[in-house]
Amino acid sequence: MNLIARIADERGLLRPKPIGPREFLPFNVILEGDCIEEMAKLPDKSVDMIFADPPYNLQLGGDLFRPEGGRVDAVDDDWDKFDSLTTYDAFTRAWLAEARRILKDDGTIWVIGSYHNIYRVGSLLQDADFWILNDIVWRKTNPMPNFRGTRFTNAHETLLWCAKNEGARYTFNYRAMKGLNDDLQMRSDWLMPICAGQERVKGANGAKAHPTQKPEALLYRILLACTKPGQVVLDPFFGTGTTGAVARRLGRRWIGIEREPAYVKVARERIAATLPLDESAMQTMADKREAPRVAFGVLVESGLVPPGTALTDAKRRWTATVRADGSIACATHAGSIHKVGAALQNAPSCNGWTFWHVAGGKLQVLDELRQQHLSALT
Repeated sequence: MNLIARIADERGLLRPKPIGPREFLPFNVILEGDCIEEMAKLPDKSVDMIFADPPYNLQLGGDLFRPEGGRVDAVDDDWDKFDSLTTYDAFTRAWLAEARRILKDDGTIWVIGSYHNIYRVGSLLQDADFWILNDIVWRKTNPMPNFRGTRFTNAHETLLWCAKNEGARYTFNYRAMKGLNDDLQMRSDWLMPICAGQERVKGANGAKAHPTQKPEALLYRILLACTKPGQVVLDPFFGTGTTGAVARRLGRRWIGIEREPAYVKVARERIAATLPLDESAMQTMADKREAPRVAFGVLVESGLVPPGTALTDAKRRWTATVRADGSIACATHAGSIHKVGAALQNAPSCNGWTFWHVAGGKLQVLDELRQQHLSALT
């Protein structure tokens, strides 16, 4: 380092200068501390998605025991205890206010909860001007039974998926979700098991490290649905790091906030042991709305459908001729493949890509040729 650079460095001129609390995001790290205080240090409109698994405020009264006498390891930690519902609501309003501030305008927030808290959180989300896009029911295939036999088995949790406002242009990878569901539209009831077996993170004593660890499959679906590789995901209630592990696996950047040192320790170890997917394996089905627009004329000028080609519909009722400028002519009608197709059917509109076929012994729909052109571009 030369003399001028060394002087500049000593005076702090080469180091980033925070504007307000922090100018830049600390990617792929766990911020240790209170979630509200740590979120307050992050820049406005800086994260693409927030996944929040806040305290449920279960208000357990005494220990729970199995029929054979074994004690149930329920949620009785200090972080889940609040003096009153008023205190819990004030806490929720505070962290939601920070979440809204740091979320990008086209970002979304997911909040998961049980019947103990999700209705209060849902109301406060709307009070904070979030727009609820869906409520997702996570149906547990292996829920914990109701040992006292006094209520129905609590076999589901609810997730609220929200945008910042009604008109927000949020990310939703519809085709990826359809592919994940055997080419059927993904529904709002998700059936998957609770976290167990090898996936359950253990503490130093061999017992489960966290009482409400979420399954990686749940976060996998959420991140695949609402984020793209390289985008930033924030989890203000990080726990044992499920969000960070899945984000690392899927090539997303993440930020975790956690106040409990024991959780921070196991989360760091867990994420460090997670291997990212190969770049080619992270490719998903592209949404049709994101595909490059191709005019029929591009196929004409490239020679895929040369001028003079005869086009016909699937039932061979009409025959049109392709012209040099990408228009087609059929009897008294001339114009685009869409306009002519609509006029011939006396219909208000027509998708010319699927209506017209290249005439011949075996008909070939124009959309297949368009897909060939798009494949050549990648």
